[in-house]
Amino acid sequence: MTNLTYHYPFTNPPLPYAYQALEPYIDEKTMKLHHDRHLQTYVDNLNKALADYSRFHNWTLEQLLYNIASLPEEIQTAVRNNGGGVYNHLLYFTGLAPASNQMPTGALADAIRREYGSLDAFLKKLKEAALSVFGSGYAWLVVAADGSLMITTTKNQDTPLPLGLCPVFNLDVWEHAYYLKHYNLRADYIDDLFHVINWEQAGQRYMTCFQMQ
Repeated sequence: MTNLTYHYPFTNPPLPYAYQALEPYIDEKTMKLHHDRHLQTYVDNLNKALADYSRFHNWTLEQLLYNIASLPEEIQTAVRNNGGGVYNHLLYFTGLAPASNQMPTGALADAIRREYGSLDAFLKKLKEAALSVFGSGYAWLVVAADGSLMITTTKNQDTPLPLGLCPVFNLDVWEHAYYLKHYNLRADYIDDLFHVINWEQAGQRYMTCFQMQ
């Protein structure tokens, strides 16, 4: 997330690039369906869940997800699933950029080398994590409480936020993110995703996370 004041009523912001901008790695039709249909559904359902709970209308999306356990029990599941769906998708879409041979630089590049030895070794570990997700979910690069980088996974639309982990970027491995182009070949989709990671955005998020720890 880049807008820390994002709160009810939630909206679906436009993609920061054209639908076809990630081709040939992610196709235009997938991006339209993923953003305009799937994310929009999560936005609509999150607003519906919160409509009658005005005391939470000024809470940001991150506040809602950090504090799931403090919400009324009857809306916890809806906020976890739909709020997580909004948060995860916004992070995913802003974490991608048209292929430009970007590489991690600066503090993030240093941290990747320190934790994993090399970018190739890091990407191998990240791919293994993404492939390990059973069913639907995400692989994440996060900053842990001690300031170290960490690869983790979540199921469905769960987020790492309640665990005190600060996301740098995520890989969406729900089938709707890749099935039209890559069919059931998740590994091929992940390889293509590596061509369109927005490393500049990731570096900025890393610095924000690191400063928050």
